[in-house]
Amino acid sequence: MRKIVIAMIAALIVATSCTKKNTSGNQRMNVVVDSILSLMTLEEKIGQLNLPSAGDFVTGQAENSDIAKKIEKGMVGGLFNIKSVAKIKEIQKLAVEKSRLKIPLIFGMDIIHGYETQFPIPIGLSCSWDMDLIKQTARVAATEASADGINWNFSPMVDIARDARWGRIAEGSGEDPYLGSRIAAAMVKGYQGDDLSANNTIMSCVKHYALYGAAESGLDYNTTDMSRVRMYNEYFPPYKAAVDAGVGSVMASFNEIDGVPATANKWLLTDVLRTQWGFKGFVVSDYTGVSEMVNHGIGDLQTVSAKALVAGNDMDMVSEGMLTTLAQSLKEGKITQEQIDNACRRILEAKYKLGLFADPYRYCNEERAKKEVSTPENQAFSRSVASQSFVLLKNNGNLLPLKKEKTIALIGPLADAQNNMSGTWSVGAVTSQSITVRKGLEEATAGKGKIVYAKGSNLFEDAKLEEFATPFGKTLGRDNRSSAELRDEAIKIASRADVIVAAVGESSEMTGEASSRSDIQIPDTQRDLLKALVKTGKPVVLVLFTGRPLAIKWEDENIPAILNVWFGGTETGYAIADVLFGDVNPSGKLTTTFPQSVGQLPMYYAHKNTGRPLGDGKWFSKFRSNYLDVSNDPVYPFGFGLSYTEFAYGDLKLSKSEMTAADSITVSVDVTNKGQRDGSEVVQLYIHDVVGSVTRPVKELKGFQKVLIKAGETKTISFTIHNEELSFYNYDLKFGSEPGKFEVFIGTNSRDTKKAEFELK
Repeated sequence: MRKIVIAMIAALIVATSCTKKNTSGNQRMNVVVDSILSLMTLEEKIGQLNLPSAGDFVTGQAENSDIAKKIEKGMVGGLFNIKSVAKIKEIQKLAVEKSRLKIPLIFGMDIIHGYETQFPIPIGLSCSWDMDLIKQTARVAATEASADGINWNFSPMVDIARDARWGRIAEGSGEDPYLGSRIAAAMVKGYQGDDLSANNTIMSCVKHYALYGAAESGLDYNTTDMSRVRMYNEYFPPYKAAVDAGVGSVMASFNEIDGVPATANKWLLTDVLRTQWGFKGFVVSDYTGVSEMVNHGIGDLQTVSAKALVAGNDMDMVSEGMLTTLAQSLKEGKITQEQIDNACRRILEAKYKLGLFADPYRYCNEERAKKEVSTPENQAFSRSVASQSFVLLKNNGNLLPLKKEKTIALIGPLADAQNNMSGTWSVGAVTSQSITVRKGLEEATAGKGKIVYAKGSNLFEDAKLEEFATPFGKTLGRDNRSSAELRDEAIKIASRADVIVAAVGESSEMTGEASSRSDIQIPDTQRDLLKALVKTGKPVVLVLFTGRPLAIKWEDENIPAILNVWFGGTETGYAIADVLFGDVNPSGKLTTTFPQSVGQLPMYYAHKNTGRPLGDGKWFSKFRSNYLDVSNDPVYPFGFGLSYTEFAYGDLKLSKSEMTAADSITVSVDVTNKGQRDGSEVVQLYIHDVVGSVTRPVKELKGFQKVLIKAGETKTISFTIHNEELSFYNYDLKFGSEPGKFEVFIGTNSRDTKKAEFELK
């Protein structure tokens, strides 16, 4: 019987392929999927909804595992967390040679910012403001991962995040929905390419749907609660942009929405995602997201599994609640056969789109893996991308770039921390390939200058805190000497140098999942080190490692040069040397606001006015919206970033003073490079709807261009404003514009802009 079934499926695939001139791709897919569904038992259909974590099998052991038995029985739809062609091919064989219906598995992984070739963490990558560059990083990641057997990627993470206490801010693109939407689309297209069945593309999974980045108090997995007007205008756009770009799958978030966990929220997963946005792919829960709803208090495992299915969640990651309870729920009438069939259909459709029915081993070519993973070309590209993600925050007296001929004291716990360079969520990374700051600077100055090194401090004074911040083998090698001894050694080293480079900040795992912080300053003992270094009188360059905006008011006031390098990936050390020594002119711009104090959080530029706004240039005024102890200003605003050259903006020019909804206006500005070096500038366009039926933000990003301007050159930069840029969701959640006055701003960041006005008739 089994051979007959296999032959039938194979014949169907061949037959539909041969008739493709007369049928569309969807029609061919429907024929195959309908036929497979008609052959499946209830248990096999439910099995397709099961996504266990495989761990990382040792080759040759998969066949004897518990998961193997489930695969042979058709009780597994896919696996994740397996790396290498040999292991994946071994497990795929179990599905296509030993299960009754020969249905292949889908293999997933968190390829967040590169596979073995690691790029900057996403918040850093977003600071490049370069959509082509970002798309290409996803393309490289897809090529490497698919060469190593992976065909499904849990990325991009597009959650808007405005509270820097939340650790997963590192995995997204910052605080702005417009920029976040552009990046979401670029990454989906980079991963999936133009042909998902090609063996060098992978299916993207946008996450975490929805509102996960707005967790209360910045505490991971916490409750999220907001108005639907805010959802649609500020938090939904990047998810929708990913859907519009054709993303193949969506991951439900851990948080609740309107009192219902996202994993079982029918309004979210069906009404909005499928009905309003037209999403055709499948939805997967996050890790144990189904079973965790028991802790939310909405039912036992059987109940929450049924609720997830009914809501539109198709695949259960790890919980196995669907696998073990849906048959009983069907008997009891709590779910329908149609709901099971629909979920199973969407999983089978994904496998069809990936070409797995035509060739289940299409991603299992070991020769390709040897040639296409972690190539010298990819590493060189990583180095270039990293240097474009760094943000120069301060450069008093043009301390940077440094001269290679000098003696440089390199000091700090992140200066020689190889296994931290790739940053958080670097699952596929081979950390032994990562380039440290020390190595990068030593190679750059070889035969010219001299690098002297001291660790200077541990990550934290408290050893237990350092243990919390360095899991997954990413230890910084704690030094058991006292903090005073470490500082004294660093000061002695610094006394022999012309300049100090201090590599300090967060470790790679101080951000990411379950890495919330209540204090977002540089850790205590490192700040004490910085203060001691400043007291030496030597010029200090702060090379800041971080996965979130930090409260660095003291550092901004006391250190002459600050370069934020985030975590740059495999080639971090080389890229840092490129920028510090001026071989690359920094061009990164912040995609998050840096506060003065944690007490200002959440903080973001596109806020709304209160009825009692403080007013520009003021610190405190009684009965106004302000703090007693700190001004309302950030240390660095959204969009901020310096260069080794200087850009000057002229006044704005509008093509006309009025427009209609069917019309458009062009606004232009002359930007001049007044310095001695060529440089790239991110010219940013913001709009303010002065009067609306619902309150509108004081300023919203609606366009940007990254342009190379040669020394002494002036370029005219133009933007065309359409009705789309003036539209928003009103109180009734209707999308459109409203007549009235609009202010338009163009500048080098969200604060420093030139302004003009026009009327929408």
